[in-house]
Amino acid sequence: MPTHLPRPRRAVLTAAVAVAALVLAGCGSTKSSGGSAGATGSADDGTTLTLWTRAGTQTQTQALVDAYNASHKNKVKLTAFPNEQYPDKIATSAGAKALPDIFTSDVVFAPNYVSQGLWTDITGDFNTLPFKDAVAPSHVKAATSDGKIYAVPHALDLSVMFYNKALYKQAGLDPNKGPATLQEFADQARAVAKLGGGNHGTYIGGNCGGCVEFTFWPSIWADGGAVMDDAGTKSSIDSSQVQAVFKVYHDLYADGTADPASKQENGTTWLGALQTGKVGIAPGPSSWLPLIRSKGIDVGVAPIPGVRGGSSTFVGGDVAGIASTSSHEKQAWDFLSWTLGDTAQVDVVAKQGQIIARTDLADNRYAAADPAVLSINQVMAKGKTPYALNFNATYNDPQSPWTAALRGALFGDAASALASGQDAITKSLDQH
Repeated sequence: MPTHLPRPRRAVLTAAVAVAALVLAGCGSTKSSGGSAGATGSADDGTTLTLWTRAGTQTQTQALVDAYNASHKNKVKLTAFPNEQYPDKIATSAGAKALPDIFTSDVVFAPNYVSQGLWTDITGDFNTLPFKDAVAPSHVKAATSDGKIYAVPHALDLSVMFYNKALYKQAGLDPNKGPATLQEFADQARAVAKLGGGNHGTYIGGNCGGCVEFTFWPSIWADGGAVMDDAGTKSSIDSSQVQAVFKVYHDLYADGTADPASKQENGTTWLGALQTGKVGIAPGPSSWLPLIRSKGIDVGVAPIPGVRGGSSTFVGGDVAGIASTSSHEKQAWDFLSWTLGDTAQVDVVAKQGQIIARTDLADNRYAAADPAVLSINQVMAKGKTPYALNFNATYNDPQSPWTAALRGALFGDAASALASGQDAITKSLDQH
C-alpha cells in the first residue's frame, strides 16, 4: 500500500529533492544513455554494493540480498529505514550526493524521483532481458519517462478481496466463491452481518486516503472509469463510475453492515480488524494473506470486482533503481537483473509466498500449490499503478483533498463531495 507521509515532511521532501535536482544537474551527466551497458569491467567482480529500502519491504529485500550474496562474488549491503523517514532520507542524501548504489521506492513516488534525475537510465539493459515483456508492466510504466526506463519492480503488493470462509459457511454462502460484482460483494457482506454475535459484513479504511484509493479504485477501473488523466494532472472522480462504487460502500456503512470503526480507521488498525475473524469480506493488500492466516483464519482471496463485473487491482509496492551518482552501474544492474530472473522470482520470492514481478511465472510451483496465491498472481496483469508527480500530497496525506472527498462521499452527500473534491484534487495535482 502507498506510504503515508505526514504533511510537514512532505514540505521537506519537496524542497530537498528540488535542491538535489539542482546539485545533480550541476555535476553534469557522466552516465551512458543506456544505463550500465556503458560501464566497464566485469559485472560480478567482488564489488560491495550499497542498497537502501524502507522497512515495509525489508524482509523480501533481505531474502533477495542473501540469495544473491551466496551465489555471487559481488556483495550487497542492505540498510532499511522506517517507512515514514525513508522519503526524507532519500531527498537529503540526494542533495548531499550521498545516495547508495541502489535504492528502492514506493512505486507512487517513482515518477517524482525520475523527474528529478535521481536514478540512472537503464533502458538499454532492460531491453536485453529475454522476459522484459513479462515484467510487471504497471511498475515499469511508473518508472518510465520519455520512453526511458529508470527502475524495475522490486516488491509487489496488490489489492484483493479477502473473505472469511468459516463465516461464509455459517451464512450459507459458498466458501470457495468470491463476488463477481461489487453488488455481490455487498450482498455477501450483508449475509454475514446478519449472523450477529459481533460479526460484521465488511470493514473500510474510511479515514485513510491510501487505504481507499488502494481498494476502491480497482472497482472504478474494472467498470471502465478513471480517477484522473494519464498525465496525473486532472481529476475525474465526479463520474458515474466513481459515484456507483462509493454508493455501494456508503450504503454498507449506513445500514450497519460495515464495522462502525470503519469511519475513523486511518490504516493503523486496518489489518487487525481482519485478523479478529469477525469480518466477512473486505478488500486489502495481498501481503496480508500470511498475516491473516497466522491467526488461524481460513481466508479466501478473490479479485476486486467492478459494479458491472470484471476486475482490476492497484499494483502497489516498490521499485528499485541505480542511483545516478553510483560508480558501480554494471555491478548494480547485475543485482537488479538477477532479482527479476527465474531463480530469484520463484525460489526466493514465490517460495516465501510473496507476489512475483513476472506475469509469465504466475503459475509457478509454489503458487500452483496455493489457490489464494495463484489468484493474486493472475490478477496482476489486469492491474494499474496510477501516475502523478504530486501523488502523495494529493492522495495519501491525511490532510489531502482526496481524503476530504472520500469521507464526504462515504459518510455524507456523495454527489456534492465528489464534485467539489474533483476541483480540489485537480488543483493539488497541478502543483509541482
